[in-house]
Amino acid sequence: MLSYEQARNRLIEEIGKKKGPRATAVVSVWDALGLVLAQEVRTDREYPPFDRSTRDGYALRSKEAGPGAQLKCVGEIKAGDTVREALAAGTCLQIMTGAAVPAGADAVVMIEHTTREGDLVRFERVVELGQNIVPRGSEAAAGQSILTPGMRLGYAELALAAQVGGVRLECAQRPRVAILSTGDEVVLIDESPGEFQIRNSNSVSLAAQVRIAGGQPVVLGNAADRIEDLGEKIERGLKEDALVLSGGVSMGKYDLVESVLKAMGAEFFFDAVAIRPGRPAVFGMCQGKAVFGLPGNPVSTMVTFELFVAPAIDLLSGAEARALPLVEARLAEALRERPGLTHFLPARVEWRERAPEVKALRWQGSGDIAALSRANCFLVVPADREKIDIGETVSVLLRKDLV
Repeated sequence: MLSYEQARNRLIEEIGKKKGPRATAVVSVWDALGLVLAQEVRTDREYPPFDRSTRDGYALRSKEAGPGAQLKCVGEIKAGDTVREALAAGTCLQIMTGAAVPAGADAVVMIEHTTREGDLVRFERVVELGQNIVPRGSEAAAGQSILTPGMRLGYAELALAAQVGGVRLECAQRPRVAILSTGDEVVLIDESPGEFQIRNSNSVSLAAQVRIAGGQPVVLGNAADRIEDLGEKIERGLKEDALVLSGGVSMGKYDLVESVLKAMGAEFFFDAVAIRPGRPAVFGMCQGKAVFGLPGNPVSTMVTFELFVAPAIDLLSGAEARALPLVEARLAEALRERPGLTHFLPARVEWRERAPEVKALRWQGSGDIAALSRANCFLVVPADREKIDIGETVSVLLRKDLV
């Protein structure tokens, strides 16, 4: 049985073999958050396009200022002002943050380090050449490539595109991910369940996780525990870029997912992973599409999606698979778990005195959504550890939607 790292690497390898160019669309920069760029973006001019002041203060010649020196202030420059004239010797100009530094000036002294009486400004500290000035072209040259195909567009990347005039961007279309739950016990979320039935919460959580990962969910509803119904809905799901099923992947009499997929020609690369919750997780390729069979218990579904489906969506988006969002934290309470499997325990991480501290939450197993709603992470207990003492450093898998 593969470790979760081995299983994750295997699916990245297999999907990477089949990764081709994505269909693209030109979208407004306002609507491109989370999309993967399919074009190169170049600067339209130097950045900054002028020597820029980074402080409110006085622009001057550094050799003319220093402790006790006085200069006459002959005007002011605010951000956006047109600056044509050079600074005259023996003078200074009041300048605002973001304004263009005039020719002749080679430093800006913060206003806090001066005193002023009328037009005379007295300087209190040593002045260094170039202080508080960002030189023209130091951030980017004209025509420089600053965003490249395959980059995922976050808020900083979108701001950079907008700064250089990239108001419309060619981006890869989001991969369409079909979501299908299984089981006779499952009813629609707006129905009243019978005494021994449950509402289809997995489709809701999976659709949310698909969106967070950068995909477009296509919710197919629920398949009954009958080969004909399951096969028909799987065929529909295989029309999309990937198919995620929840439930029906264990060893029970009515766990039919693998057998139905095999009959359709699926090739499986793993059907169990050494983790808890989520051990009976399945990954394969069927009719050229990535197929994931996730355990039906909700917490298992959420964990295995993050471990295995999220990197697949990255690859299907035309990007590289992002690393798991793991951080290190100090354990607040000692833990004891059965060794042999890597445990992902619902937990809360808090930042106390600048250092993260994590505590596992009490939970009733992989069906306990209520416990996970109180968690902002999963505490990762390695397969070879039975006991971890308070104060030890542990790994924490952050919930992307909350942290």
